[in-house]
Amino acid sequence: MSRYVFKSLIGFLLLALALPVTSSAQNKKALQEKKQQLQKEIEFTNQLLSETEQSKKTSLNQLRQIDKQISSREQLIETMEEEISLVEDTIQRLSASIDTLELELDLLKNEYAKMINHAYRNRDDYDRLMFILSSKNFYQAFKRLQYFQQYADYRRSQALRIDQKQALIDRKIKLLTAIKISKEGLLQAKLQERNDLSSQKNKKVEVVNSLKGKEQKLKKDLKQKREAAKQINKAIEKIIAEEIRRARAAAKKAGKSEKGFPMTPEAIALSNSFAENKGKLPWPVAEGVITAQFGEHPHPTLKGVKVQNNGVDISTKKGNMGRAIYKGKVSRVIIIPREGKVVMISHGEYFTVYSYFKEVFVSAGDEVDTKQSLGVLVDDQNENASQMHLEIWKVMNKLNPERWIYKSNDL
Repeated sequence: MSRYVFKSLIGFLLLALALPVTSSAQNKKALQEKKQQLQKEIEFTNQLLSETEQSKKTSLNQLRQIDKQISSREQLIETMEEEISLVEDTIQRLSASIDTLELELDLLKNEYAKMINHAYRNRDDYDRLMFILSSKNFYQAFKRLQYFQQYADYRRSQALRIDQKQALIDRKIKLLTAIKISKEGLLQAKLQERNDLSSQKNKKVEVVNSLKGKEQKLKKDLKQKREAAKQINKAIEKIIAEEIRRARAAAKKAGKSEKGFPMTPEAIALSNSFAENKGKLPWPVAEGVITAQFGEHPHPTLKGVKVQNNGVDISTKKGNMGRAIYKGKVSRVIIIPREGKVVMISHGEYFTVYSYFKEVFVSAGDEVDTKQSLGVLVDDQNENASQMHLEIWKVMNKLNPERWIYKSNDL
């Protein structure tokens, strides 16, 4: 194999090995960020559960917190498995790279050995001198002298390349050893998470069994929640209908179209701005985890019972405050008996609804900014925790808040 072909082949192999590195590094970074966020969620849920368990009373919210932690742990284990797979892939690629480098090193050493052997057989300085002096002309003598110099330079460069190649192999072997150690650490961490997940599932069984003895209370609470949700839903629809009527009356007075939900240029701009921030809106609490999702779901313990959620429920620490997820104008503050106060904010044709306040800091007509505190959340004395219920509407259509707020809260 010629030196040129050999170099080309080695270059191609190294390029092939290097190409996926950037993608692999990006994937690893994304997995690590996801893992860190899940670990934060688990840690925060642990804090909530610790506070909830101080009441010595099992509750539906406690069960939801456990379910959230189980879900987070399962996702964390999946993320760890993906990370381990990436590490194994890195190990394979690094091992292949080392094999390629060792092959190149062997060829360099063989070529160098042949040069040394050749130099040894032709080591007589007198023969070299006679070879130069026997030249037919000065140009030929110069070329022969240049040949000996280039040959000596090439030998030195080959020796240097061998040293550099060996040093590179040594570094890669150290890196490979470190990566293998990190893999072992990931495997141990994954095993610990599996054990914790098993313990959490056992805890869930205990809570579920405890709640089965409270079926009548759960049915009563569910009935109360449904009635409160119905009142909030009715109030929201009434408020939006009033806003539409006022907007149409204003449009008619200005000689403009009265169809749909007429808006001023300012309201249109605010509405468009709200829509452009879909998926990037802050959470309605500074810290928390979603424990009840949007839509219809089976009741956690009551068989055959469905629960309809018009928004999301977020568990947070006792006495925390709720905040606006975007700038807008307070449409109304609604009081729901036994459920606390509700704040409704308009953002053009979009409306955000925040429930479970025991005290609010805003009134109808107030302009609010993004992340502005709206009030203090109700704290359940039986659970030592608070909840925030968030809904997002586009005129009369209910939207899934999880698709609008950040994927994860900065705990």
